[in-house]
This record gives sequence, C-alpha cells and structure tokens, in this order.
Amino acid sequence: MEAPDQSNPCAICLGGMGAAGGQAIFTAECSHTFHFHCISASVAHGHLVCPLCNSQWRELPFVRPPQPAPVPPTLPQQPPPRHEPMHHVQPPPIRYRPFHSVQPPPQPAEPEVFDDDEPVELPSGHDGQRQAAAAASRGALAAVETHTEYSAVARDSSPDNFAVLVHVKAPGIVDGEAAAGDAPRAPLDLVTVLDVSGSMSGEKLALLKQAMGFVIDNLGPHDRLSVVSFSSGAQRVTRLLRMSDAGKGLAMSAVESLVARGGTNIAEGLRTAAKVLDERRHRNAVSSVILLSDGQDNYTMTRSAQGRIPNYEDLVPPSFMRTGTGDWSAAIHTFGFGNDHDAAAMHVIAEATGGTFSYIENEAVIQDAFAQCIGGLLTVVVQEARIAISSGHPGVRIASIKSGRYESRVDVDGRSASIAVGELYADEERRFLLFLAVPAADGETETTLIRVSCSYRDAAGGAGVDVTAADTVVARPEQVVDAERSMEVERERVRVEATEDIAAARAAAERGAYQEAVEILENRQRAVEQSEAARGGDPTSAALGAELREMRRRVASRERYVESGRAYMLAGVSMHAQQRANMMPAMAFNAVGASRNSIAGASRAEGTANEAASFATPAMRAMLLRSRRAREASAEQQQQAKAGEETGSSGPTEIVIGMNEFVCGQHQKPR
Repeated sequence: MEAPDQSNPCAICLGGMGAAGGQAIFTAECSHTFHFHCISASVAHGHLVCPLCNSQWRELPFVRPPQPAPVPPTLPQQPPPRHEPMHHVQPPPIRYRPFHSVQPPPQPAEPEVFDDDEPVELPSGHDGQRQAAAAASRGALAAVETHTEYSAVARDSSPDNFAVLVHVKAPGIVDGEAAAGDAPRAPLDLVTVLDVSGSMSGEKLALLKQAMGFVIDNLGPHDRLSVVSFSSGAQRVTRLLRMSDAGKGLAMSAVESLVARGGTNIAEGLRTAAKVLDERRHRNAVSSVILLSDGQDNYTMTRSAQGRIPNYEDLVPPSFMRTGTGDWSAAIHTFGFGNDHDAAAMHVIAEATGGTFSYIENEAVIQDAFAQCIGGLLTVVVQEARIAISSGHPGVRIASIKSGRYESRVDVDGRSASIAVGELYADEERRFLLFLAVPAADGETETTLIRVSCSYRDAAGGAGVDVTAADTVVARPEQVVDAERSMEVERERVRVEATEDIAAARAAAERGAYQEAVEILENRQRAVEQSEAARGGDPTSAALGAELREMRRRVASRERYVESGRAYMLAGVSMHAQQRANMMPAMAFNAVGASRNSIAGASRAEGTANEAASFATPAMRAMLLRSRRAREASAEQQQQAKAGEETGSSGPTEIVIGMNEFVCGQHQKPR
C-alpha cells in the first residue's frame, strides 16, 4: 500500500493520514485520500462520488478474501524424492486492491457535464446599484489623452507619417476604500491548470503547492477556484468552489494531494479547463486561466504544412481562441517552469488567448510569478474596452496603427479606425502609436487631426461607459523654427522599434544566425541609449536598454539560446505586445547583491527586474511584495526551527508580519 502524505488529512474525518495505529488508507482515482473506514459505509450504501471534487468513481476498494491453498498435483508414477519436500503455495495476504498504476496514470471518471460549480454570491450590501454608484464615484477612465509628435507643423508642409500617441489609463481604486475593505471589485472565476508529470516531482511540486497556497489565501470569499492537474491525462481536482473558509480548506487539501508522475499532456489539461468554464451554471464577472508546465507536450501536437514547426495552436481549445472583433474569451496566462519547458508552445497559447507568458527560470520564485498575476486579475475594472478614432479634417488620413497584439482596424479610406483593448486592471495603461497623413493647410492656424473616444463596460457594476478625449490639434504657423517634441511619443516610438527588433533577432536565432541576432540587438540597444528619452533620464528607456543587453547575452550561441534565450526573448515579446507585466528572469542578480541560492535574494532580484519594466500596476507590485515577505518569513522560520533543533530547543517561533499594504481591496493574513 502506498504511504500517503502525512500532512494530508482525511477529507471526511479531518484526522491525520499517518500509518500509525494500522489505519487503512484509500486513494481514489481522483488522487484524494481517505481512511478506509471513513468511506466504507458510504461505499456500502452506493455513494460512489468523491466528497471533495464530486468525481464519479469507477473502481472501488475491496477486501480480497483468502484463497484456499492449492494442492500441488501428485504424480504416482514418479513420486517426489523424500529429500525434496513438496512446496505448498501460501494464501495471499488480505489486502486492499491498489488503486494506481504508475505508468500510465488512470483516467478519473468525471461527471459528464461540469455544471456542479458552487453558486456565485455577491458581496453583502454590494448590489448592482451600489457597485455602479461606487464605480461612478471613482470616475470614468482616468485618462484618454492624445499627444502629437510635434506641437506644430509648417502650413505648407504635408507629412505622410506624422505620429500621434493615444494613451488610455484605467481608473484606480481609492486607497481609503481599499483600507476599509469597501472597494467594490469584480469577483474572479480562476482555473489553475497544473503540470504534475514525473519531472515535477520533489522540490518543484513542493514549490508549486506553496505557490498555490498563496493564491488560495489571497482569493476573496466571492472569488471561485477550480484546480485542474495534468500529466499523461488530466483531471478536475476540485470543482469551481467559492473561496470561503470551507472552500479554501477543500482547495488546499486537494492541492496537497497532488502527486507527480506520468507524461505531459498540456492539451488535455486545457480541454478540461475549457470544460470547467464552458459548462458552469454560474459566472463571475472576470474569468481567467493560469497554466504552469515544466515540460513539452508529447501527446497532441501535429506539424505544420512544411513539416518542421509544431502546430502549437493544436493545444488551445476552440472556446479559448480569439477569432475576431468583439471576442472576449478568458485569457490563459502561461508560466514556463525551468529550462526544459516548451517556451514556444507556452507563448503561442498565451498569445492566442490574450494572456501573458512568464518565464520562471529560478524555481524559488514561482510563488512571486503567481502573485503578480493574481494581483492584476483581482483588480479588473474595465472590460470590453474599445478605442474609436476618426479623422478630424477632410484631408487627414490614418495610415497605420502600432497596437502590438491588440486587434486594430483601419478603414479602407483611412477616415476611421478602431482598437480592441479588452480588459484593464486598476491603474493599467495602454499606449498606441498612430501614423497620419496630414495635408498642407490652406490658411488655417491649426488642424484638427483626429477625434478619439473609448467605450467599455465597468467590471464591478456592469454599466456601459463612454469617454471622449479632447480633439487632437496641431498648430499650423507659416514657419516652424523650434517645434516642441513630445517625450511621450518619443518614448513609445523607442519601445515599439525595440519590440520589432527583438522579434527580428528571435527569427534570426531560430534559423541559427546567432551572430546576426546579436548584431540586431546591439544596434537597437545603442539606439535606445542614444534616444532623447534615455538621455533625459527616462527609467523605462533605461530598463529597455538593460533588457536588450541581457537578450544579447542569452542569444550569443546555440547552447545559450536553447537553454534560456528563447524563453527570455518570448517573455519579452509577450510583455511588450500586451503592455502587461509578466515574470522574467532578473537581468543581473549581482546588481542587487543576490545569489541564485538565496530565496530572499532571488526574490528581490526578480522583483527589481519586473518593477523596472514599468507595466506592473500598484496592486500587482503590492501582491508581489506580499509574496516576497511571506517567503522570506517562511525561510527565516525554517532556519530558526533548524537552529532550534541543533541547539536542542523545541520552543515554537512566531513571526508576525505587518501587512497593511493594499492588495485587491481586502485584508489578508500571511500564511
């Protein structure tokens, strides 16, 4: 009989699962464990459903009765010699039938339809009208602004590539409300899809469980969580549960029961997650998926028509794919764990669904990566945002839009355009560069270039909101002696051009031209450092230069590129294309005095690198800080406990951390 995890209590009696006392342990197909005597009555009465996840059990434990000892055949013609006694077969011991075979793992019997999700529950006193009123009180979008490349264009000049920046910023959450726990926010339906293949055994799985514990702790009572695990197959470990005290207990018990074994079937894990979201009876306002894997899918992918490149989109269920304008499916935020994961696959999954791809090179910071992600998901304030742009002058034409992965459209006549933005976290910003053809002015002192508006749905209250920016105008003097240049436009132009060169360098590396990739990145790094924004002390440009320098180092040879360069570059592409913070390896551990063997030091280095990227919102930074403090406290507690053991001290050590930063409008206790 397999020895269960001693820290995992029986889900029925909540007693320990230790083998002391001779208690028989039953491990179900869904990986949950129970005392045999606790479930025997239920089984006897035909209750064949797991009390934790409601999975239907196909096989049940039974006591094999003792078999009579077989009598060996006797051959009278040739009796056995007297010096060779007969060997009687002993009856088999009474045992419970083993439930699991290691290769391959069994497929659990799931309900036919995942419509057993726990009903959503609105916060007390936060009905729709109050949520809408609270949303209105904090204002509409904090900013819908435009910036022209130059403040003036000569009257007889007709530039055909004049840059205008459209800047959108989501409203924040008022600190006073947050401190009182009264800030309305949209509750979250979160599905975590976790790799539990054989390569995740040991410390990796322990760190994953710790990270999931942090996520569970920081979800609110109106958020819901479903845990899906996958190896050679996939199973829903918990149904979509509200994160009340009881729900958190069930979720933690389920996470602790995870065991690493088998292969890596990412597609099956995502299909199970899609089933959870597609078939739920109730829906919270925000839905998202977190996918973590340390390996490569070896079950699903086909090859492209050329026969060389895997067709990674095979991994994405159709219900997650964004197929056109107005399609707001749940995003999948992917996390590549270690240096053996398939970064290209994880990037395609995130890109196809509107999520971000994070590269977790240092295993110790997996909790920080999850923390930063949920810090944003728990503060979604804007949904289905769309920017509409129209020409403000008969002669002005919109030539093109630099919108990254956000779908943009320019009408054939160039008179109007749109950008589908989707969800925004509190205080999150988006910047888009437009390039216009501007006609010569006919006696005008100024030209109205474009008119910009933004429509969206308030996530907390559900009300539609429309915001219109001031008309974008440019002065038209007879001559321009010294026109003022916009640093906002310059900064975004530098970032967009760097993003394009990162993609070009990656393409070169993929075909084996590593020196060419290095040269592309080196030239772009030099251009960034010489830009007016960088020379003016802009921290975003400085961080971009450091990012390019690190990419050069990781793409210098085939070995470096395969080991970490591909994942690092794809994480950078994802961050810039979405204009959303993700987790990337620290650019220089020595810069903050950290070593790779130090959890606290690694955490600070990772945080420093990500904060420099400037896409992280205040709530994301606050949640990341909370994670780092919790991990440092845990490491300190373990060190003190170890020191106490070495000195013979058995007294408990209590560590109290002040956690009065705002995270998601709730007070949370450290683990």
